[in-house]
Amino acid sequence: MALSTRPIRLASDQGETATTSGQWLMLAVLLLGQFMCIIDVLVVNVAMPSIAASLHASGASLQLVVGGYTIAYAMLLITGARLGDRYGRRRAYLAGVLIFTTASLACALAPDSQALIGFRLIQGAGAAVLVPQVFSIIQLNFTGPARARALSAYAAVLSAGAVAGLVLGGVVVTADLFGTGWRPVFAINVPVGIVLAAVVPRLVPPDETSAGRAKQLDLAGLAAAVGAVLLIVLPLVLGHGEGWPAWCFGCMAAGAVLAAGFVLVERRVAARGGDPLLNLAVLRAPALPSGLVTLAAMQIGYGGLLFAFTLHL
Repeated sequence: MALSTRPIRLASDQGETATTSGQWLMLAVLLLGQFMCIIDVLVVNVAMPSIAASLHASGASLQLVVGGYTIAYAMLLITGARLGDRYGRRRAYLAGVLIFTTASLACALAPDSQALIGFRLIQGAGAAVLVPQVFSIIQLNFTGPARARALSAYAAVLSAGAVAGLVLGGVVVTADLFGTGWRPVFAINVPVGIVLAAVVPRLVPPDETSAGRAKQLDLAGLAAAVGAVLLIVLPLVLGHGEGWPAWCFGCMAAGAVLAAGFVLVERRVAARGGDPLLNLAVLRAPALPSGLVTLAAMQIGYGGLLFAFTLHL
């Protein structure tokens, strides 16, 4: 996504120094939201045994509790970035915070595993709206060495969030606060979200009017992609517990057909000068297909290890 930049004046007096300090405080607030969303990718792994015992959740349900968040986040991430481009990044960030916080509270109060899965999907959608705005706002508000330092902090938060999610999940579940077991794993997001909703309008400036054209939302491509992923992933998750009935293979076949339809939709959108969800031309870049296959294999192995190893221990 092409982003405009606005120059930042070098601090030459006390007023400009205060402005620069305000920008770093803004960055800290934005990265807190990023940190909250990254933690929730992994914090639930440690809570799975407690969730299974409390809600009598099956193995398939636990997979969807963990994976539903990531699926919704990944499928809606590009659309979330374009929402910020079209309607304002501060506004989109706040919307993501409110969705994520509300869904976190709902997860903490979930009466059964089915409700928890649904709320996790909404939580992932909120993260998909929130997260891309962080990088965009950094690009808009920092230049030169300041931008390099801001992006370094951004990368550090991504790494720290992945580690902190596993540690925090273990600490919270073991503490068993007020006899609530796993529920504080989600509830801890609520006060953080409330603080973010209160301070972001004060610390994050509104977007400047851009002369460029905002990218269009590819709703047809999004519908095809989401449908294809669900038709393929759900049978793979539920099939083992159901004894691999015929409907599982039928759904996966339908998902493959819909994936082919997604490719056709994206080509049609690109041909008429629109903004496809996925620009298929990038797949022709040297080494990109092999790199994607390698990354997918690594993520499959890593995610599977965290899921199975936690339950085993």
